[in-house]
Amino acid sequence: MPLTRISLARGKPPEYLRVLSDSLHRALVDAFEVPPDDRFQVIHQHEPGELVFDRHYLGGPRSDDFVLFQVTAGRPRSTATKAAFYRCLVGHLAEAPGLRPEDVMVVISTTWLDDWSFAGGVASMVQDGGTGR
Repeated sequence: MPLTRISLARGKPPEYLRVLSDSLHRALVDAFEVPPDDRFQVIHQHEPGELVFDRHYLGGPRSDDFVLFQVTAGRPRSTATKAAFYRCLVGHLAEAPGLRPEDVMVVISTTWLDDWSFAGGVASMVQDGGTGR
């Protein structure tokens, strides 16, 4: 049930955004224990000066094609699962849309199950009305 916010510079065509979205989803399914029909993404395209990043900090060099993926997940994953996801994601993105691994940054945050309401004003992930992970 992750929700991913994808931030990149404005100017990419719709097909690029679709392929970026598809590659992310494939990596989530392949390596992050996400069911195939669980797809929630928000793509933010930023004007010049609105997406600020260091071109060399812990990686790089980063180009103007830099993309930030902020994954909000409903439960924690192991370090091994996260590492596999990072590798899988940059591999898929390198294939399509041709994004360099140095231009991919990922941040994963986790939440409690009762932090999610998918519809109807109910805590969709909590069966008994309690809280938990």
